[in-house]
Amino acid sequence: MSTFEHGLADVTPILTRASERLASRFDGIVSAETVERVVFESYATLARSARITEHLPALAEHFAGDRLTALGQSRGMIPKPHPEILFVCVQNSGRSQMAAAITTLVAGDRVNVRSAGSQPGEFILPAVREVLSELDVDLAHQYPKPLTDDIVRAADVVITMGCGDACPLYPGKRYEDWDLEDPAELDVDGVRRVRDEIRARVERLTEELAPRS
Repeated sequence: MSTFEHGLADVTPILTRASERLASRFDGIVSAETVERVVFESYATLARSARITEHLPALAEHFAGDRLTALGQSRGMIPKPHPEILFVCVQNSGRSQMAAAITTLVAGDRVNVRSAGSQPGEFILPAVREVLSELDVDLAHQYPKPLTDDIVRAADVVITMGCGDACPLYPGKRYEDWDLEDPAELDVDGVRRVRDEIRARVERLTEELAPRS
C-alpha cells in the first residue's frame, strides 16, 4: 500500500461523513454518488499538491462544496445572483490569488470570485501574503486549488494569467488573458507592482460587470 493509500484509509471515515453532509446540502441537485466522488477526488487532488496536511479533510470538504455549487450553477439548478469571475494562473499561489482577493476587496458581494491553478503549488507565496496584508487582506484561509471543469463551466468571465492553453474553452463565456509578471520571480517591490496593476485591472473589470449603484 502506498503512503497516499495508507493516508486515505485513515481519513476515509472522515471523508464519508463529509460526503453525507454535502449530499444533504445538495439533495435534489446532484446525486449522493456524485457528491462522494467529488469529495474523495478533491481530497486526492489536494493531497498531491498541498503542503497543509493537518486540516486537509476539512479543506477537501470546503473545496468539494465549492465545486458542487459550481456544478449546480452550470446546470442552472443553483441561481447565480452575481457575475462569476474565475482567475487562473499556473500554481494559484500568486497572481490569481491576488486577483481574487483584490476583487473581493474592491467589489464586495457585487460579484462572486474563484481562483485556481493549472498546476497548483504547495502554498501561497509569502511575498503575496505580505503585499496583500498591506491592504488589510488576510489569506489565512486560502490555499492553492486545482483547476476543474465544473469551476470553469460556472464562470461568466475567465481571466488567465500565464497558464497557456490549460483552461478549457466553452461557448458563451468571456475569456481574457492578463499578461503579468510572475510574483515567484520578483522581490517584494516587484510583487507590489504586480498587485497594483492587478488592482487597476480589477477595478475596470468589476465596474464593467457590476457597476456601483
